[in-house]
Formats: sequence, C-alpha cells, structure tokens
Amino acid sequence: MIFKVYYQENAAQVPVRENTKTIYVEAETEREVRLKIKHEPYNIEFIQPVTGDHLEYEKQNNEDFKVLEQ
Repeated sequence: MIFKVYYQENAAQVPVRENTKTIYVEAETEREVRLKIKHEPYNIEFIQPVTGDHLEYEKQNNEDFKVLEQ
C-alpha cells in the first residue's frame, strides 16, 4: 500500500502550512511508515493511505511522485 505523508522538514520549528511537503512511502501500515522515516528530522503532520483512483491521480498530476521504499 502507498501512503502519502505530509510533513515539515524541521521538527524543531513551529509548523507553517505553506512549508508542508509530501513524500510517498510504500508500507503495510501507518506504523510501518513511521518506522521507515523515523531517522529523518521530520515533523509528521498527517499520514494518508492512497489507493485506487486517488493513487492514479497522484501519479499523473504530481511530477515529483516517487515512492520511498526501504
């Protein structure tokens, strides 16, 4: 399953919506996603599963669509 992770790059700063970035992570559960990116200094805002038509939309309309696999 693919998850879309919304995050801020610096966990030490106050979150600002305009600075929110996204990455895509392949995992079975949200917990596994968190384990895969725990080494990053991210302030995770939200983790959303992406499937079906939503996944196809993300692939077609996001030029930076790359899935993190570890």
